[in-house]
Amino acid sequence: MSVRVVTKASFSVMLPLLDESQRLHVEGDSESAFAPWVTVPLAFRRAAQETPDPDRVERYLVEFYSRHPELTVKLEQDTERLHWLALVFLLSHFLSKEVIDHPDLIFQISDIHSALSSEAYKQRLRGAISAGPKQRSLARFRRKELLRILLRDGLGLASLASITEEISNLADAILEEVLRQVIPELEFRYGKPLAMTEVGIAPAAFTVIALGKLGGRELNYSSDIDLMFLYSGNGETAGPEVITNKEFFKKVANQITNLLSTYTPAGVCYRVDLRLRPEGRLGEVCTSLAGAKEYYARRARDWELQMLIKARVAAGDGPLGEELLDFVEPSIYSTTLDFSTIEAMSVTRERIGEKLARKRLKSNELDVKLARGGIRDIEFLAQCLQRLHGARDSSVRQTGTLYALSSLLDSDLLSRTEHTQLTEAYTMLRNLEHRLQFEEDRQTHILPTDFVRLEQIARRMPAPDGLPTKKVMNASQLLTALNQHLENVQVIYERIVHAQRPLYYTPPSDGIVGQLVPSEVREASHSIGTTATANSDDRRQAGMRNAEKFAGFLSVAAHTGHGAILENNPPVRDYLAKIFDLSPFLSERLTRTPELVCEVGRVVTNPGARPVFEGMAAPLNDIDGLRRFYGAEMFRILVASACVPEPIFHTLDRLSGLTEFLIARAYRIALEKALAHARRRATPDKPFSDPQSQMMVVALGRLGMREFDIGSDADLLFILPDSEAVRQPFWTRVAERIIEILTAYLGGGPIVSLDTRLRPNGREGLLVQTESAYVDYFSNKAEAWEGIAYMKARAVAGDLERATTFLIHLQQVDWRRYGQSGRSREILRQMRLKLEKEQGSAEPLKAGKGGYYDADFILMYLRLKGAGMFFKSLNTPERIEVVEKMGHLDRSDAELLMRATTFFRAIDHATRLVSGTAEERLPEKAEKRQMVADLVQLWTEERPTGKTIATALEALQQEMRREFETVFT
Repeated sequence: MSVRVVTKASFSVMLPLLDESQRLHVEGDSESAFAPWVTVPLAFRRAAQETPDPDRVERYLVEFYSRHPELTVKLEQDTERLHWLALVFLLSHFLSKEVIDHPDLIFQISDIHSALSSEAYKQRLRGAISAGPKQRSLARFRRKELLRILLRDGLGLASLASITEEISNLADAILEEVLRQVIPELEFRYGKPLAMTEVGIAPAAFTVIALGKLGGRELNYSSDIDLMFLYSGNGETAGPEVITNKEFFKKVANQITNLLSTYTPAGVCYRVDLRLRPEGRLGEVCTSLAGAKEYYARRARDWELQMLIKARVAAGDGPLGEELLDFVEPSIYSTTLDFSTIEAMSVTRERIGEKLARKRLKSNELDVKLARGGIRDIEFLAQCLQRLHGARDSSVRQTGTLYALSSLLDSDLLSRTEHTQLTEAYTMLRNLEHRLQFEEDRQTHILPTDFVRLEQIARRMPAPDGLPTKKVMNASQLLTALNQHLENVQVIYERIVHAQRPLYYTPPSDGIVGQLVPSEVREASHSIGTTATANSDDRRQAGMRNAEKFAGFLSVAAHTGHGAILENNPPVRDYLAKIFDLSPFLSERLTRTPELVCEVGRVVTNPGARPVFEGMAAPLNDIDGLRRFYGAEMFRILVASACVPEPIFHTLDRLSGLTEFLIARAYRIALEKALAHARRRATPDKPFSDPQSQMMVVALGRLGMREFDIGSDADLLFILPDSEAVRQPFWTRVAERIIEILTAYLGGGPIVSLDTRLRPNGREGLLVQTESAYVDYFSNKAEAWEGIAYMKARAVAGDLERATTFLIHLQQVDWRRYGQSGRSREILRQMRLKLEKEQGSAEPLKAGKGGYYDADFILMYLRLKGAGMFFKSLNTPERIEVVEKMGHLDRSDAELLMRATTFFRAIDHATRLVSGTAEERLPEKAEKRQMVADLVQLWTEERPTGKTIATALEALQQEMRREFETVFT
């Protein structure tokens, strides 16, 4: 590897340009010039070369070394920890970032060769809680311990069952610690809750029952935790402020959920899902023992009883939880069950699976959890057999899937071959699931379709049987093994669960084998959108006009030296034809700037590639270079959007990430300029001291929620730590310079349009204001609409960690004013109707009756209702998922919101791709309306035509308005 040495000073200038999303995410881009900036010690390079992906590992080691050169000797002398460090860099981006930011973590790891019990984790945790925010301490502790578990996993020191049990033990310990902190705080205010028992009045008890993966002690690295909260009985507290036990324990449950689910600079500790409690979202967040018994005895549905196979006490009063579980156990394992019951459950489940499979098939994705023969099939199969035989054979009543399969084998309910195939498939699928999840600490089960990403995943997998020791898989071997396991499980599933059907097996027509081969994915994407509407006269005439424009462009490209890429690459020609067919806006860009055809080539090669930050080594004041970079990357993302089928919110997220990078880069340019200017002007009489803290740049609106699009304004705030108030004039110059960089007309218009009016007091307020000024304004003066706007806030430049912490605090201020009292529902309703009256006719897609704002206001209200918890990721699908898991939306309502907002955003993005501006309505011309319809078909399951899209939109808006009225009235 060629190495170019740079000075420490010049590196310190370049490094801040890359924040967490840019600095470490370049590892997937082979063109990145990041790694060669620094020479690393030979021991570091050897450690990288010993891994299956030395290029990736060395890039991380470069940054680690450049940030912490003082640790070089220590690591060179401790080769084992250096090997651990390289392994972390191989396996996980989010833990790599954690170690780079906190290098002491790698030296704190101990007990690497043994699993820790929940009691051991409890002891560790009690010494780890700091005086700061509890949420942050808990999240940081979780990350630290996941680092240790990840190393045990990657080093092959533990089995899958041991790893998942240890991750579950960690969650149990955190739950117990949270409970230990929450209850005394509430008892101090309200007194101890008391209940009548058989022997008189006694303290009421509380327990946390774990369900799902946590209940089975098989938690993933990034699973939600499914919980049920239970208290012993009714009564009231014995303190100065008396409340009922029901109210007291509801507060306990809400505070536990808040402590675990709130986003912190160290991430979220756990996403809590309460939907499996009695009565689901309609039920109380915390249920009395008597109420739970009555529900499971009389009203529980069959699937709710099957779900309790995995239930266990995770924290709190053990006897209380065991009393409920003992009560429901006879109903779970009923002697009246037969295969007809199992069949009925199976059919319902398959309908759901088939619907999900169709969604996945559209974008050539495979969900290792939900695919036929996947994790869900194995779990369901084991539970069916457990329920069927558990009444007469208690040995099969196991909570974990692997233990259940072993007990079924011991009871001769599975053959040796069936057990082996199911166990091997489950182990392989769960290991694959883990490697998908611990890259970004994200709950995902989707296998990448891009070959490069697939190859990276394969290299991180444990070596399968049949490969020599220390050998690793490649993508082809991974797919072969995966397909074989899925097929084996499908055969067993058919034979056992469908035992009353004829014994035949036909692989599903939407089978797995070969589906993920990159060339096939690419070929499929080439034909998208070519058959819709072929009989439309308007479209045929438009196609002829576009063909003439396309031919003209090909001629221009040939004369400007870009003909070779077209002659030698038919897929590029296909993509160009689609662009000229569907997007006059992109077509015009290409005609004006033929060299953009190279960006089309990049899309063909790697549709989902992250931006390559090729301008990193350019001078800090190269604003024109920054403009060219942003324009080219924006064009590439939009081309991928028009030519490759992907969820609309993925495209908006990419556009948002690019714009965040642009703002962060502008911040660094402005800061360096302002510092240089201030230092030059400093005199002995008027000295200048460098800032001790960074300013915080926060985005609101569509950029804040990561749904930025063509023609969107970037709503920005500039916030100062109180300690920097003495330098407010300096920071104001920085902010003004940022605005100048981003909005100056330098031949081609501004880079991006900005709006800074959402600051306290609007135009009349100072451009740069302190944290305390924001808190004072929102505590005393802000109107409701301002507080609501700040629910879509996200840090994008400057001190990101401090900004995120501050936004959490600010949202709590807002919630205390509008959410806690319950006033928010009527306030929001009136606000929404006012927007409809003022903007609905001009912007019907967004502000009209039943438009996007209906869904937006529903989600904001339900967020406030759920204690105003702060979440760093705020896009619409994630907001829907959060409020559903909090129990404020049932599945059908969540599906309606998802379908409607996806359709609204798809139409909106399509109109922008056609026109290049924010239209907020369907085009009037039939030709352009057909283009919009064809684009919408790329990103959704809807199948509108130019003639039917308006009717489809109106029908969905009517559904959305009915949902709005249901929630708000």
